[in-house]
Amino acid sequence: MNTAFTGSVVPEGPGAVTGAPDLPAGFADTYTSRIIDTGDVRLHAVIGGRGPALLLIHGWPETWYAWRLLMPELAKDFTVIAVDQRGAGLSDKPESGYDTGTVARDLIGLMDALGHERFAVVGHDTGFAVGYALAADHADRVTRVALAEIPAPPGATPAPPLFLPRPLNEKLWHIPFNRAAGLPEQLIAGREDVYFGYEFAIQGGGVTQETIDYYIGLVSDPVSLTGSLGFYRAFDETLAQNAERAQRKLTVPVLAIGGERSYGPHVEENMHGLAEDVTGLVVEGAGHWVAEEAPEQMLDALREFLVPEFAASAVR
Repeated sequence: MNTAFTGSVVPEGPGAVTGAPDLPAGFADTYTSRIIDTGDVRLHAVIGGRGPALLLIHGWPETWYAWRLLMPELAKDFTVIAVDQRGAGLSDKPESGYDTGTVARDLIGLMDALGHERFAVVGHDTGFAVGYALAADHADRVTRVALAEIPAPPGATPAPPLFLPRPLNEKLWHIPFNRAAGLPEQLIAGREDVYFGYEFAIQGGGVTQETIDYYIGLVSDPVSLTGSLGFYRAFDETLAQNAERAQRKLTVPVLAIGGERSYGPHVEENMHGLAEDVTGLVVEGAGHWVAEEAPEQMLDALREFLVPEFAASAVR
């Protein structure tokens, strides 16, 4: 199970766990906030539980905190590692390296440093894109991958038309906007509540205002704001990488998750062309933020998918 230690694991102190609002009861007794030096970047992760390793990768503009409602139950069966991607939360925010191939290598370095040779992955939104890259580029390390809430990895399927129908455009317009060099920071700074508040509302509206305010606080300085846009500014590199990845189907089992009020069955439909073994899930009543809007449905589905032999008995 263990690999050679390639980085240092440094206690981060009370920080992200005790400072985060509205955590489930006893959360800080199970989970520890750490900064892990992978040798290239320092990544923040919240780690706890016991059993097989499970890596949780958040989306934009979230952090590890997106998974908080699932983490206490998951810790009963897994060693859970909820990471801040490069550019997010308390992780390093370098000027470059935000393509999914590089971010996936960051996470391999993280898991190496923690001593996990093989692990399952759950990724949401930008974490979906990174999870797909992990499963494609490092198939010998990933046992299973659950991918939630983008229609498909960017560049792995035909691009949508320039002029989208209005409902879809309202959900995707931020992608070209975030890619512009320098301009978004000038327009967003001082209006973070307007910009990010709109994104949380239009993508489902099921996240509490307290939670939105917490996320906004984490991107309301110049370095963090620019870091949060890095994924989008590396889109050209990711598109080219995914065009190559799409030439070979994933062989690991895939759970393709869509929110009923968001991408719904389209996630599964698109992943069938990219993976050999795909199971689909539409999360009833949920918009984009499935782990925060419908944690019980997500837990039931993840237990069944990640540990099939527990399917009948693990629902507690």
